[in-house]
Amino acid sequence: MTARWFPLVSGTRVLAAVGLIGGLVAAQGSAPASSTSWLDALRTDAARLIQLATRDDFAWQRLATLTDTFGHRPPASDNMARAVAWAVETMKADGLENVRAEPVMVPNWVRGAESAEILEPGRHAVSVLGLGGTVATPPGGLEAEVVAVTSFSELRARAAEVKGRIVLFDVPYSTYSETVAYRTGGARAAAEVGAVAVLIRSVGPMGLRTPHTGSVQYAPGRTGIPALGLAAEDANRIARLSASGRRVRMRLVTSGHHGPPVASANVVGEIVGRERPEEIVLVGGHLDSWDVGTGASDDAVGCVVTWEALRLMKRLGLRPRRTVRVVLWTNEEHGLAGANAYAERYAATASNHVLALEADSGVFAPATLGFSGSLAARLVMAQIGTLLTPLGLQDIGAGGGGADIGPIVQAGNVPALAYLGDPSRYFVIHHTAADTVERIAPDEVSKAAAAIAVVAYVAAEMPERLPR
Repeated sequence: MTARWFPLVSGTRVLAAVGLIGGLVAAQGSAPASSTSWLDALRTDAARLIQLATRDDFAWQRLATLTDTFGHRPPASDNMARAVAWAVETMKADGLENVRAEPVMVPNWVRGAESAEILEPGRHAVSVLGLGGTVATPPGGLEAEVVAVTSFSELRARAAEVKGRIVLFDVPYSTYSETVAYRTGGARAAAEVGAVAVLIRSVGPMGLRTPHTGSVQYAPGRTGIPALGLAAEDANRIARLSASGRRVRMRLVTSGHHGPPVASANVVGEIVGRERPEEIVLVGGHLDSWDVGTGASDDAVGCVVTWEALRLMKRLGLRPRRTVRVVLWTNEEHGLAGANAYAERYAATASNHVLALEADSGVFAPATLGFSGSLAARLVMAQIGTLLTPLGLQDIGAGGGGADIGPIVQAGNVPALAYLGDPSRYFVIHHTAADTVERIAPDEVSKAAAAIAVVAYVAAEMPERLPR
C-alpha cells in the first residue's frame, strides 16, 4: 500500500488533536477517537503485561536457548528444520492454540569455501564474506588488479579502467537504506563494465574487522561475477594504497552454489479471539538467519519478543476479542518465500488482518515504535502509545512495516507497526559473525516483549478495529 506520513503528536497533545479533528476521523472510519474510556478500561491489563514481561529475564533466556541450540539457521539447513520443530513443540507447551508449521519451499544456496588475499604490494589475508547467492570463482581462484570506486557514477566514469579487474565499492556507511544499494546492485553494475569480481565495503558502521554478508542481485539472463563483502578496515587499506598510486592485486576464492529447493515452514501460533476470531492481529519475526554468527538480533530476538506477546497473554488468562497470531517466517534472508507463501495462503482473508507488527530491526536501546496507516489509525495508535509510558515508548512515530509482513499488508491494506531498535548499534553486527546473544541485554528483550504484548492485546481487544 502507499504509506501516508503525518507529524507525530503524543500525550495530551494527541487528546487535543483528537477533539479538533474528530469529524475527519469519523469520515475515514469508525474509531474510538473522541473518548479514551475504552482505553482506560484496558490500562490495568496493560500494566499487568508490562509487569510480567519485565520482572525477569525469561525472554532473554529463551533467546539464548534458541541461538545456542540451533546456531545460525539458513532456511534450507538442518539447523533451521530443527528450530522449526522446536518452536512448534515449545509453542504448544506454552498453551498457544492452532500451533502449526505451514510448509514453504525455500531456495538452497550453499556458501562453501572462500578467501581473499592481497598479493601486491605485499601478501596479506583480508576478512571477507561471500554475498548470499554469489557465483563461484574458477576452482583455483581468481587473480586481478583492484580498482577502488566510491559510487556508481565513479564506476561509470572509470569504465575503461575496470575491464578485467576487481571492483572495490569503497562506500562509507551512511544509512542502511542508502548504502545497501551497493551490496545488492554492485555486482550487476560492475559486470556491465567488464569487471571480473566485486568487493563491497561492509554495509554498516565499522566493527572489529567484521565483514557483512547479505544478498546480491544479478541481472536476469546474464552471467554473474563473484561478489564478497569486505571488512571496512581492509577496504580502507586498499583504498589508501590505490590513492597513493600503488598497484593492488588480489586473489579471491568463492565456491557458493545453489542446490535444489528444500522444504521449510512458517511456524504459526494463536490466541483465538473470543468474539471476532476471524479478525487477526498479526505479529512476528523471521526464524531463518545468515550462516554466520547465530542470528540473535537478525532475527531470533524478533521471533522471541513477538512470541512472548502471546505467551504473556496466556499466562495472565487474557483472551481478547480478536485473534492474536504470531508467525515465525522462513526465508526472509534469501528471498521472502515465507512471507509470500503466507500472503498467498491467506489472500482471501487479507483484509481481516486488522494490524500487522514486525520486529526485525533488533531491540537495542533506545528503541522506538513506528506506524504506517491512515490519519484516523495514527490517532488511535497515539492513544494506545500512552499505555507504553512506563517503558518510555509512548511516542509512536512513522515507519511501520517490514519485509515479512509487507505482502499481506499490501494485499489487505493493513495498518503496519514496527519495533525499531537503535540502528547505530544494530547495523554494527548486522549480517556478521558478531550477531550473537551476548550483544543483547536482557532488559532490552523484556522491554520489547512488554511493548509488543500491550499493543497487540489492545489492538485485539479494542471495541472497533483500527480504521483503514
